[in-house]
Amino acid sequence: MKSFVRSAISFRRFAALLSLLLIANSSAMFAQNSDLAARRKALNDLLAEQWEYTLKRSPEFASILGDKRYNDRLSDFSQRAIDEDISKAKEFLTRFEAINTRDFPEQEALNQRLMVRALRETIENARFKDWEMPVTQISGIHLQAPQFVSLLSFKNVKDYEDYIARMKQLPQVFSDTIIQMRNGMRDNLVPPKFLLEKIAVQAQAIADQAPDKSPFAQPLAQFPKEIAVGDQQRLREALTAAIRDGVLPAYARFAKFVRDEYAPRGRTEVGIWSLPDGAARYSAAARASTTTDLTPEQIHQIGLQQVADIERQMTTIATQLGFKDLKSLNASIEENKKLRATSREQILELYRGYINQMRGELPKLFGRLPKADVEVLATETFREREAPGAEYQQGTPDGSRPGHVFVNTSQPESRKTISMESTAYHEGLPGHHMQISIAQELPTLPPFRQQAGYTAFVEGWALYSERLGKEVGFYKDPYNDYGRLQDEMLRAIRLVVDTGLHYKRWTREQVVQFFHDHSAIDEVEVQSETDRYISWPGQALAYKIGQLKILELRERARKQLGARFDIRQFHDEVLGAGALPLNELEVRINSWIASKK
Repeated sequence: MKSFVRSAISFRRFAALLSLLLIANSSAMFAQNSDLAARRKALNDLLAEQWEYTLKRSPEFASILGDKRYNDRLSDFSQRAIDEDISKAKEFLTRFEAINTRDFPEQEALNQRLMVRALRETIENARFKDWEMPVTQISGIHLQAPQFVSLLSFKNVKDYEDYIARMKQLPQVFSDTIIQMRNGMRDNLVPPKFLLEKIAVQAQAIADQAPDKSPFAQPLAQFPKEIAVGDQQRLREALTAAIRDGVLPAYARFAKFVRDEYAPRGRTEVGIWSLPDGAARYSAAARASTTTDLTPEQIHQIGLQQVADIERQMTTIATQLGFKDLKSLNASIEENKKLRATSREQILELYRGYINQMRGELPKLFGRLPKADVEVLATETFREREAPGAEYQQGTPDGSRPGHVFVNTSQPESRKTISMESTAYHEGLPGHHMQISIAQELPTLPPFRQQAGYTAFVEGWALYSERLGKEVGFYKDPYNDYGRLQDEMLRAIRLVVDTGLHYKRWTREQVVQFFHDHSAIDEVEVQSETDRYISWPGQALAYKIGQLKILELRERARKQLGARFDIRQFHDEVLGAGALPLNELEVRINSWIASKK
């Protein structure tokens, strides 16, 4: 009996001790969970704060996304504003780095890593003062301002009044731009002279237009019926006056400055190596564009290997078409008028047809499809001379404005049709429109990731998409398949000539010759592409590097998963976290492979 009593007392003591331990453990767990919740909230709050700062400082970007809170403002390009942004980036970096992401959900921890990465890159590259070379023949305020009009919505009186307010601010933005260009002249940061002469011509062409014929007057072409006639007249007069008295004179002053002061100071060497800290500038540009640590020399060698591989594939098609070599096939293509466009409208219809036929095949390749629609439009005439063959402009996240594929229809008789199919898949479906729209529609991602623009991912995916057309049975015309390979060759050539220009100190003539030696790309495109690489160092490296990584990860998944590999699941996984740096994409796909195994 005593033994039983002692046992009962011991049990009660054990139960009491266990209870105390459970209470203590529960308290510790509660504290730990409370701490985790507080840290997660701190990160999400800071992401929201940083995003709001971005929209406020970049009101044009906010408008493009459909956020109209800052529709009456333009970005401040003064030195004071630039310095404030750099200072703010340093402050944000300190605050983001201070957040401990231990035990965070995977995507939330990734949010912090990506933001820290972006802020560090901004701060590190500020030493190059890229803002002191703010215009090129393919970008800058003189081209972006009129192009911006097509990305706005005009539904009510306030939309028009906000736009008029912006037009009244545009002369100040031009003045600030000229100040930065003068600072660049002081610091020996000036683009090549021959490209600056193109800018003067572009700006003068807009300055010479009648106010009502200017691209800035587009919103006056058709008012919404909800706007009263009296308001329409008032808005028409106010906008016309703003264009006539402010915008066009600002363009004239800008064109004169570029022509008389800036272009004469343009540099004679085309490579970025000729600028202060040229080698470091290019290495930074290559890292930012490719999101890798590949050196310019490594990229150059990858390019040479890719050129050789693609030439072998093109030679196979040439043989199938009955030609002895690429040279004879290319010569035949040049002479074959059936392979050239006949009109501007025909080019647009070809693009629309290819995108529509791909739309029906998407369920074979994807589980998740975009909700947003895509439209094909002609590139605006004021910029078509220097514009690429085609390009994509994203729609709004809410779908109120569809994505736009802008197609350059100028000089149609000089444009071959054989590469239009692959370009349609690249810019539209399943390329840019698919990837960007899905990213914008992912509800669990913070806005900065929904709108992420890592070039190697974005352009790598679009180039990869060109090949998907082949995998679903398109490119039925062997000439179009040859055009697909020619487009892929263009991206391989870019690795060679971009590093050639800015790392190996090639001349412009060497780049053009390399194009001629390894492709039959239209001469007008050879010339514009060469000028593009000169004015935008490093950007062209992203396409092929990104595509090669996606192909590498797909092959890894196929080999390791065998019969369990599903191309739709793979594509959904690639696109399911928005655009990512290539190293983060690799981590994501490796984790997915492990989970499937």
